[in-house]
Amino acid sequence: MLSVTVINSDYQIKQLQGGTVGDVKLISGFAKTAVGVELPYKLVLKTQKKWERPGDPNSWRREYDLYVSDFSTAFSDTLCWPKCFYAEINGDETQIWMEYIDGISGANLKIEMLEQAALELGRYQGRISKQYNNLRNISCLGDTGFLEREFKQWHTQSFTYDYLISEPCRMPGFLKEMLKDGSIQLVDGKSFEYSYLRSRGCNISEHLKNMLMDIDDHMETLFDESKKLPVVLCHRDFWNENIFFSDDKIRLIDWDTAGWGYLGEDVASLIIDGMNVERFEENCKRLVPAYLKGIIEYMDIPSIDEPIILTMTLIKFGYRMMQEYMFSESPNEKSWGVNALQKIYEMGYI
Repeated sequence: MLSVTVINSDYQIKQLQGGTVGDVKLISGFAKTAVGVELPYKLVLKTQKKWERPGDPNSWRREYDLYVSDFSTAFSDTLCWPKCFYAEINGDETQIWMEYIDGISGANLKIEMLEQAALELGRYQGRISKQYNNLRNISCLGDTGFLEREFKQWHTQSFTYDYLISEPCRMPGFLKEMLKDGSIQLVDGKSFEYSYLRSRGCNISEHLKNMLMDIDDHMETLFDESKKLPVVLCHRDFWNENIFFSDDKIRLIDWDTAGWGYLGEDVASLIIDGMNVERFEENCKRLVPAYLKGIIEYMDIPSIDEPIILTMTLIKFGYRMMQEYMFSESPNEKSWGVNALQKIYEMGYI
């Protein structure tokens, strides 16, 4: 990183984020060079343990695989990822030492910054489609079936009735009681969330229930239609916490779900994910045109409008929004999920 010979250094460790399979730390301090000069440094150490995402079992090591490939040639000065200084894989664990990005992120991103992120995303995807077809040979990238698999998880039963009402299950007690008294009846072969939506215990408004069930009823047609859209390289975790606005440029972190997908998937995430409900409408009106403006600089695309993007948001987040409502016990915690669904309905979902 420093491009000098370092003979010693001190360090401090600060936890940035992480969970059971991933851990991210900021390592900082002063490095003493061979000529006696002390230089400050900051590095990020990302450690990832093996786990298997359904339908995408190698996603746990994808960032490592991408960093040691030619993937970085796809970036520009205005949109790129953190530089990697060292990466290794040991059995079921990867370690990546990378650049620390000091910028504005998360809820602090202003609409103009998000607009620039959408514009640069469009340029990035269009540029790759036009100039970087050789990247299609990078085998570690995910495939176009990601969004469909992600949605269909809500149509697969994961837990039995006996487990859901048992002590080891961490589901809120009020939901267990609703299962016991029959307010929620499990639909054979379907997820708990799918069953809840169709049970008498689900008291969200009928028009919101119908909006979600309409996606279920027409999912095969919807996915057939999405396959008519251009295939682009998607980040697939494109939300405000992974976007950094630094020196008027966009830096993206967390590329473990990156792969080939369909036009609009990423901007659909940017509009909704991690956002206050009050921002949905302005996000849609400003970020979709910015994204399309960027992509058409490099490729011809079919007509795409807000209802198509809103459908993608429901495919990606509809059931998650309902989860926020159904698993929360306090009125304030419940409000985001149902208010988010209501806002999408009001914005003109068709």
